[in-house]
Amino acid sequence: METTEHDRPDLAASPWLGPLDLWLLAEGRHLRPWQKLGAHLAREQGHEGTVFAVWAPHAEAVSVVGDFNAWDPARDPMARVGESGIWQAFVRNAAAGALYKFAVVDVHGHLSLRTDPYARATEGPPGLAARVCAPAAWRPHRLHARPEGGRPIAIYEVHAGSWKRPGGHIPDWDWLARELPPYVAQLGFTHIELLPVAEHPFYGSWGYQCTNLYAPAARYGSPDALRRFIDAAHAHGLGVILDWVPGHFPRDGHALARFDGTALYEYEDPREGVHRDWDTLIYNFARPQVRNFLIGNALYWVEEFGFDGLRFDAVASMLYRDYSRPAGEWIPNARGGRENLEAISFLQEVNRTLHEQAPGVLTIAEESTAFPHVSRSPEEGGLGFDAKWNMGWMHDTLRYFALDPVHRRWHHDALTFAMMYAYSERFVLPLSHDEVVHGKGSLLNKMAGDPWQRRANLRALLGLMYAFPGRKLLFMGAELATPREWNHDTELDWGLLNQADHAGVQRLVHDLCHLLRELPALFVQDDTPEGFAWIEANDAAHSVYSFLRWGTRPDEVLAVVCNLTPVVRHDWRIGVPQAGTWVERLNTDSAHYAGSNVGNFGRLEAEPIPMHGHPWSVKLTLPPLGVLWLGPEKPLPS
Repeated sequence: METTEHDRPDLAASPWLGPLDLWLLAEGRHLRPWQKLGAHLAREQGHEGTVFAVWAPHAEAVSVVGDFNAWDPARDPMARVGESGIWQAFVRNAAAGALYKFAVVDVHGHLSLRTDPYARATEGPPGLAARVCAPAAWRPHRLHARPEGGRPIAIYEVHAGSWKRPGGHIPDWDWLARELPPYVAQLGFTHIELLPVAEHPFYGSWGYQCTNLYAPAARYGSPDALRRFIDAAHAHGLGVILDWVPGHFPRDGHALARFDGTALYEYEDPREGVHRDWDTLIYNFARPQVRNFLIGNALYWVEEFGFDGLRFDAVASMLYRDYSRPAGEWIPNARGGRENLEAISFLQEVNRTLHEQAPGVLTIAEESTAFPHVSRSPEEGGLGFDAKWNMGWMHDTLRYFALDPVHRRWHHDALTFAMMYAYSERFVLPLSHDEVVHGKGSLLNKMAGDPWQRRANLRALLGLMYAFPGRKLLFMGAELATPREWNHDTELDWGLLNQADHAGVQRLVHDLCHLLRELPALFVQDDTPEGFAWIEANDAAHSVYSFLRWGTRPDEVLAVVCNLTPVVRHDWRIGVPQAGTWVERLNTDSAHYAGSNVGNFGRLEAEPIPMHGHPWSVKLTLPPLGVLWLGPEKPLPS
């Protein structure tokens, strides 16, 4: 009988997994572990086939099963590679596109069929097998740089399966490539952010319960189809951000949970290893091979697919050992504290690695606590992110806009408080998918008042958001002013655009995005106190707010005035920093946006009447539930 490759006694010395690879994998320092583990087309002794490699250190035996060997665990056993805990086999009949699993006899002697943790493609639900993936023919180049350069950033957050549904079906990447980037680019956004795209058998998890972190979800098409989508977005000048889930994984028996009969990827103790909110398992951030799996995965999406950034999901749940746990049901760290020191170290390492290996990549944290220095470098004691979601701003602002205007005077500081900490981090202002699901209602229905007031409030919210310091993020459908909350099983309510009130909100979002790009005052000093100054922050009695946004030149200035009551206010004077004509750059109450068209005929002359600490002032008519942006018509003389 012919000796096969997995019977060779010198397999540990195979050039496929060399001594350096084994050492780096054991230390958790292999930058690109996906190039060595998983399934890779290869040639051995003149025969074409696939090399399979999997880490299962406590397994009693592992074999490859698939459609190439009738799913028979006896046909293609794997051999241990030294003391690494890695099993490897070369299988001649396994070609590109073949379906496979690992048959793992665990430490207890139980046999289970497992999906490859490093699978780069899967067959997709309801099937659970991995698919041998040919090397990528090309890799999209990344597009956008990190935010320190003062770039305008406006992100359109998308769930790929429910933006539009051609013929009532979930779209694939090739269809989305033709439809989504042109739409988002025309509106003026700078980035598309995709909810998680890694394989997730439960569609209703929206991708947040990933079973195959290296495999793009097959329901949307092949890995190359995802690359074509990213290329299409880049061709329209759009960066693409991936929502990434490094904090937890589901309990599905075919995936990572107790992979070799032990808590291999997760913590053993449920007080550390079980996420109570989602009944998922928490990655063991102290284990080098698990850190390597995750850090490699972050780099994989950036290098192999051309993603321009990663948004890290649920960072707060990673940082604290007592997250969502009552007293006595969590284990303190080695210093006796509540912080997860291993997770903190992991986040610093993954950010450092991404920024070293992929200069210009953008990393964003969804972090909902006051954990310090999230967006400072690890060298400065920070976590290394480029930006952090401003959850405090989001909650305070939505709570304010839900109030009947008659009560807003008592909650005036809900909109001013964010400036108390605005420069503690580099922030993203998120109106995300999380705010329009699970009974929370749509953005429109969060607004107070009758139907007209709700629409006016929504327009005012958007006008205030785009003027406020911080990068912008809107979940798909906000631009339609949809009255129902998001449902992942149906497409957005596109028919609403036949109604003037809803089309007006879409036009407003278009103009806000384009003005954000055009006006340096709105972005170049987002992260420095010099970019913002209150004109009047304390007029609670009238619920009026006014402030200045500054660029880096004296003529790069914008005055923003918000009247958040339904009362038109005449002869309202605010101080401005320079003489001349001030132009209405935006009026959220304009008839163009289906408002009541109260305004100032597009322009005002500054008068030499000192006000609010400025030598000049303008007298305004403030529209009801409206936001005005005013800018000087001409630059100051040099």
